[in-house]
Amino acid sequence: MPPDRPPSVDALARGIRDTGLPHPLLVDVARAAIAAGDPSSARARAEAVAVALLGPVINATGVILHTNLGRAPLPSMPAAGARRYSNLEFDLVSGSRASRSDHAARLLALAAGAEAALVVNNGASALMLVLAALARGRSVVVSRGELVEIGGGFRVPEVMAQSGCELVEVGTTNRTRLADYRAAVAGDVALVLKVHQSNYRIIGFTEDVGVAALAALGPPVVADIGSGLLDAATPWLAGGPPPWLAGEPAARQTLAAGAGLVTFSGDKLMGGPQAGIIAGRADLVALCARHPLNRALRPGGLVLAALQETALAYLRRDGDAIPFWRMAAAPVAGLRRRAEALGVGTVVGTVAVAGGGSVPGQDVPSAGVAIAGDHAAALRAGDPPIVARVHEGMTICDLRTVDPADDGVVAAALAALQAGAGGP
Repeated sequence: MPPDRPPSVDALARGIRDTGLPHPLLVDVARAAIAAGDPSSARARAEAVAVALLGPVINATGVILHTNLGRAPLPSMPAAGARRYSNLEFDLVSGSRASRSDHAARLLALAAGAEAALVVNNGASALMLVLAALARGRSVVVSRGELVEIGGGFRVPEVMAQSGCELVEVGTTNRTRLADYRAAVAGDVALVLKVHQSNYRIIGFTEDVGVAALAALGPPVVADIGSGLLDAATPWLAGGPPPWLAGEPAARQTLAAGAGLVTFSGDKLMGGPQAGIIAGRADLVALCARHPLNRALRPGGLVLAALQETALAYLRRDGDAIPFWRMAAAPVAGLRRRAEALGVGTVVGTVAVAGGGSVPGQDVPSAGVAIAGDHAAALRAGDPPIVARVHEGMTICDLRTVDPADDGVVAAALAALQAGAGGP
């Protein structure tokens, strides 16, 4: 008997169209299933493709700035800003072309206490542009203790090399003194670079030099503060800065101490979209804006619109309008009340973290619910997916990172799991 002929690609694709994927994707899935000799796997393959598409999830991990889940959730934007044209580079008064820095960047400069600001597509780009614009072919002095590597293999020495400047290392890994910097700036030095160790800490026998002392040496100081805390006083929070922020450098205070520029991310402690911000002296910002690399690194209108909403919330001192700060500042007592109201599992005290390469080693007291067993995969398979953590045989949903509007979804998912396991 001749072997059964496989179905045609088109017929197989049409047979799984109820998965909701566009026909070209279904054709691709069907072709792969037939090539693998298993046409019956087409539906499972299509479902796997659908799950892999970018979509919303409920973050119940307790990691507020979860890098794999998009870091900071964004403030609400006016619907018109997303579906209509905008005055991105248009002056409504004169009717002529304007700069895209006239909106979000200007507001961010005001919020950070800077003369001017420039927005690029991420924090690494911000540092690269500053070095390329201000120090190409010249020396930049950096402490050996600040030659950091962040996620994705981004290393300060490598980005300096790509920017065309010469790295001058001073001090040692754990101790760098003002005399080390003073000896190094005697030559043709364009900048002194100070890099915040935003994703690790060195403790013990250590010494470093503050921005104020470095600024007195002469060359402009560029401070890469990384996480994007705008103001150490957190005037947008009614209760003032939380204890876990202690020691985190902030843009306003760093500039006030004498830094010529600060660079930082828009999607970490600032609580906005992925972006990089350069803020500080107007003349230095202008040099960065005129550099050809700026064109390649600039963000689009949607990012700038989200940054504008974030900056306006800061200027209104409205921390509740910024989801990151609303979650980070939520009192534990309120989280426990929400956990009790779920009516499922056991209410537990938990420990959340800022995450996203911010405030390393600092815990944020929190609360949530736990059920027995490892149900992480089952929760991820829900609609919407819920990402939880498993600890000592318990699945824990930390409510600090769950929007209160999603509490019902979490409760229903956990109740279904308990019912399926024969739990109470």
